[in-house]
Amino acid sequence: MAVSFVRAMLLYVLVISSIRLMGKRQIGELQPSELVITILVSNIASLPLENPDLPLMFGIVPILVLVCFEVLLSWLSLKHRKLRQILSGSPKIIIRDGKIDRAVLRELRISLDDLMTAMRTNNIFDLSEVQFAIVETTGSISVYQKPDARSVTNGDLKSKPVKGNPPDLIITDGVLLKAGLSAAGLDEAWLNKYLDRHGITRSDVFLLTARGRDDVFLIKKEAAHG
Repeated sequence: MAVSFVRAMLLYVLVISSIRLMGKRQIGELQPSELVITILVSNIASLPLENPDLPLMFGIVPILVLVCFEVLLSWLSLKHRKLRQILSGSPKIIIRDGKIDRAVLRELRISLDDLMTAMRTNNIFDLSEVQFAIVETTGSISVYQKPDARSVTNGDLKSKPVKGNPPDLIITDGVLLKAGLSAAGLDEAWLNKYLDRHGITRSDVFLLTARGRDDVFLIKKEAAHG
């Protein structure tokens, strides 16, 4: 029992030291190569713990080799841009000039739900406020808001805050979300009239959000090329 405890503590210290050596990052900020090394190190460290008959060096040596390889790879990637792009990829623009690039969304396999979730983590609940958005190599999404949507204080404006909820998601990729329609205080009769005015059907809608009847944001699907 004492031997297992000592082995576990030694491996714990080794794994922690290895992660620290690779750099201080949150799990969500790891580059692909760093994530792979982290997974491999954790798996290798578990082998001597699961099999007491396995010499401790069978876990220590591979971990040290992987960590040294990752440190070397990181140093080389700092010197060579091409290698850095191969290992980590490059950022992808998904919203430019307020318009969603659906081809890039499909390439990255990002759904509208994923996009809306990322916007909310950036404290943005209305896509019409977004000027520019880019998917970083870590998978996180950075957002640049339109000038009239950027945060200012009420003291700067010398005005009282405007009360109101964020817009509700009504249609996503042609699918009606009845819960969102109801939350916006609207019904299907209103929705049908609105779509008729624009000469489209639900299947023609890529995204539709609303904050009541007078604040509606619509993105139509792109016409199929062929």
